[in-house]
Amino acid sequence: MEQIWEKAKAAIKTQVPSHSYRMWIEPLAFKDNGNDQVVITCPNSFSKKRVTDHYQHLIDAAVQEAAGQSFRICLQVADRRPAPPQELINDRQLTLPNIHVPPATGRKLRRNFTFDNFVVAGNNDFAYSAALSLATQQSMQQNALFLLSETGMGKSHLSQAVGHHILNKCPNESVYYITAEDFTNEMVNAFRNDGIDKFKEKYRNRCDTLILEDIHFLTGKDRTQIELALALDYLMDAEKKIIFSSCYLPSDIPKINDQLRSRLTCGLIPVIKPPDFQTRIKILRRKAQEHGHTLPGEVLEFLAGELCENVRQLESGLIGVTAKSSLLGKAIDMDLARGVTQNIARARKAITIDLIKEIVCKHFSIAVSDIVSKSRKQVIARPRHIAIYLTRKMTDHTLQAIGKSFNRYHATVYRSVGTVEKGLKEDVALKKQVRFLTEKIEAEV
Repeated sequence: MEQIWEKAKAAIKTQVPSHSYRMWIEPLAFKDNGNDQVVITCPNSFSKKRVTDHYQHLIDAAVQEAAGQSFRICLQVADRRPAPPQELINDRQLTLPNIHVPPATGRKLRRNFTFDNFVVAGNNDFAYSAALSLATQQSMQQNALFLLSETGMGKSHLSQAVGHHILNKCPNESVYYITAEDFTNEMVNAFRNDGIDKFKEKYRNRCDTLILEDIHFLTGKDRTQIELALALDYLMDAEKKIIFSSCYLPSDIPKINDQLRSRLTCGLIPVIKPPDFQTRIKILRRKAQEHGHTLPGEVLEFLAGELCENVRQLESGLIGVTAKSSLLGKAIDMDLARGVTQNIARARKAITIDLIKEIVCKHFSIAVSDIVSKSRKQVIARPRHIAIYLTRKMTDHTLQAIGKSFNRYHATVYRSVGTVEKGLKEDVALKKQVRFLTEKIEAEV
């Protein structure tokens, strides 16, 4: 009868989504049979209720077809084995062998953060190429890399991909993957426990590749900055590989001493920008394949359109959709996707070009018709540049779509964005205006 049950499970597997099968059917086990009854055990009462509500009819039909006769299926919660007496646990405890424990190399690299799993597109191709070049040592001129992006864009993925590549190629090399906070805490503990010499030896002479995340967290930590700058000198002189990551340019990180700042800028500084719509679809499709899920095209497009802040938000949406589908035993469709994203998606979707025009024009006391006119007067051109810049930054519209809305060519839109970006670095008044208008727009949605 147990063989019949396995045959029935195989038949059910072809009729339900793979994730639903793994969650609800696979854990079921044959226990006993007698007369016209078959007893199947479930891991817990929640599983029993879910299977009874959603899969009982499938199980009945599959068992009947496999056995050639009708059986009454009885679902039971599996018996829990009592915990063994404490003395038996103690008797089984073995002494660990006296082996050499390698020095700590920081945090573990995430298994799936490899170059093969990184989706390359126009927003990150330079960063990807620079990281891969450093990992494979194709260019001896650059041993340092500073990955720059907003949170959740893939800095950690690329950083750890370098570590994975080096360890796969040279398993004996020491790859230290840590955050700036880890480095600070380790140094403080070394001072407190009279271990500063070992700390210095570790980072100056026993490290082949240093991956240091979130370097901006060192702001204001003077003693840590001094020690890190000295360690970097040793590593650079020995031509070791160094990867930094941050949300800020070295020049924009406050309270960083000049010695450390100069070392942070000694290598390439590629920028990872937010992915566009098509790239977000590719990322979702790749992530879904990694976890064995298949999502309808319309759901992929919906998630890519709604979750546009960063890659981490995309992953959160994908996990939410697949988990809800599995737990509730429902197919992945648009209604399910909407239910998941309504608590994740930012209000950005409500920010429109018309809203931006209205708020900018009201701030500068001009008419909306003025901002889309051919006028090149400064009192009109400056608000127009700012409105175009805000539209580019706060919506997902293409340059062509923005140009059409402002009665401009897309090349003119590109120049307007560049003009404002340059002005933000030099003009304090412009920076205050843009910040005020950004807050004003976000407050309206």
